[in-house]
Amino acid sequence: MESRYGLRRRSSRVTGSPVGPAKLPILFIHDGFLAFMSYFVCILQSDVDGSYYVGYTYDTALRLVHHNDGWTISTKGKRPWKIVYTEEYGTKTEAIKREKEIKRKKSRSYIESLIHAGGRPV
Repeated sequence: MESRYGLRRRSSRVTGSPVGPAKLPILFIHDGFLAFMSYFVCILQSDVDGSYYVGYTYDTALRLVHHNDGWTISTKGKRPWKIVYTEEYGTKTEAIKREKEIKRKKSRSYIESLIHAGGRPV
């Protein structure tokens, strides 16, 4: 359904806009202070066979618990996992973009260079 401004609507949300969706960080109140919610790209390594898993999350500790408790089907058979690398981003969109960038490389050597260099290789 289109509104009189030419924007498509689904339920009460506007799904299309001439400018696009805002890419702003999520804000929340913590101990009376305004804080930004960060997102992280994490690389996990299996203690079983040394394989890597790349993903994004807003809470690295909770995500690790989920992987080690078997909540994620793709990692369930290679438990336990440990976090070997993280990068922090201000928005979910940035974190997803970086996760996809790492996964597109399809390279164990690239992942290991990230881990050993402590950041993006030059």
